[in-house]
Amino acid sequence: MKPSERMIVIRGGAVKVRVLSAGRGPALVYLHSFHDRNSWPPLLERLAERFTVHAPLHPGVDGSEGTEHLDDVVDLGLAYDEVLGALRLDSTLVAGHFFGAMMAAELAALCPGRVRKLCLISPLGLWIDGKPVADVIVLPSAQLDSLLWSDPESDAARAWRVWPEGEEASVTAQIEQTQRLAVMGKFVWPLPDKGLRKRLHRVAAPTLILWGDDDRVNPEVYGQEFARRIRRARLERLVGGHMLHLESMRAVAAAMTDFFTSAGASARRARTPSRGAGSRPRTRQSG
Repeated sequence: MKPSERMIVIRGGAVKVRVLSAGRGPALVYLHSFHDRNSWPPLLERLAERFTVHAPLHPGVDGSEGTEHLDDVVDLGLAYDEVLGALRLDSTLVAGHFFGAMMAAELAALCPGRVRKLCLISPLGLWIDGKPVADVIVLPSAQLDSLLWSDPESDAARAWRVWPEGEEASVTAQIEQTQRLAVMGKFVWPLPDKGLRKRLHRVAAPTLILWGDDDRVNPEVYGQEFARRIRRARLERLVGGHMLHLESMRAVAAAMTDFFTSAGASARRARTPSRGAGSRPRTRQSG
């Protein structure tokens, strides 16, 4: 389905956020990450079968404006609170991947009443010495394949590598990707922990944390740390790499749908053991 578009203007016109929306059912807000080249990826198409999906595009990305008027991740998180207020979403479902998951967590920490349930897919935002997150902002495309994907020859990976046909469209898309990395890099470079560690205890929403069992960008120890710091969180490992939401789209959509529509399981806190802990972690096969 083709999403509708609207421009949300906040802060006296200084910040303009383009929002794509489609679907039916409870409202679900999805925040994109560094390498989401498609503003309406297949995951959102699948989720729109059960939810009314709203996908705000970060200021400075794909038609949104106002990055220069935002100071830091807290300011960006508060801007999203204003965007959701303009959309009349008082208590809603929120999800995101990597940078988008970090901002979803910031929103839930800064404005706990705004988020009813939270799904974080390989979230950025913390730092553990000796367990660095790969700096995927500056790596050339040739080196990204081995990090982003569990299987660089998967259909999702192949599709992601293809730029639009035609020289003008291809150049435009590549410029847009460079701008996307620069905009998000402003908020997380050189280290991604900008104080979120101190705020995660404020997250009141039941939280599902999804991690690819072959994530080569974001070590799973960060998932365990998010789960430890968010009171009502559980960590679930799925089959796939860092771009889990594209590579294992069906499994991610199923996990999110189960979580967002369940009544009791969302509040249950469960620890997923790391590899070698003796018991096999729960996984879902993509398909």
